[in-house]
Amino acid sequence: MDDYLSEKEQWESLKAWVRENGLWVLAGVALAAAGISGWRWYQGHVNATAARASAQYEQMMQAFARNDTTAAFVALGALQRDYPGSPYVDQAKLAAARSYVESNQLDKAASELQALAAQSRDKDLAMVARLRLARVQIAQKQADQAIRTLQAMQPGAFAARYHEVMGDAYYAKGDKANALKEYLTARTADLGSGTGAGEGLELKIADLAPTSNMPVAPPTAATAK
Repeated sequence: MDDYLSEKEQWESLKAWVRENGLWVLAGVALAAAGISGWRWYQGHVNATAARASAQYEQMMQAFARNDTTAAFVALGALQRDYPGSPYVDQAKLAAARSYVESNQLDKAASELQALAAQSRDKDLAMVARLRLARVQIAQKQADQAIRTLQAMQPGAFAARYHEVMGDAYYAKGDKANALKEYLTARTADLGSGTGAGEGLELKIADLAPTSNMPVAPPTAATAK
């Protein structure tokens, strides 16, 4: 009997607790459900926005591919306006800079690349922009500025390209000794990455090495192709 009364008392106590707190429990469940629903909506929104930005970027690239630069830059403007925080914007600006180079608008290319190098949140893309900026500056006969541009970065995984462009800058200045030194460093970095030195780099080294009494390494399988 005592056990029965105990269980009955427990049941009555539970019902009383539900009467007093049931509303709060239901509210908590509703809030949790709303939170899950809100997160799913947010993720869906993010994915949809990324898809639209990607489509706008592809539209721009297709316009560049058919040499319709007017349509390409209209698409770039729309991409910047509608999706300013998208990573596709930086990729689009990189493509725009290339278009400027191809049309010999080097000042515009340099301006685009300088902005990317300074502002991009993608560190790798910022370094690519800086390397391309240095190449543009060399083409503008601003070799000293190109060297300063390169010295402001840590090459990291881009060491081979970094040292090759640095070599190009020194070569443009007429400093063949430092140019060769940079080219050889670039080759070492390139071979260290497992890709093998590029044929263009080997030609640069071969052009300078005989005058500096420095041996030229035999071509690798990669350069013999």
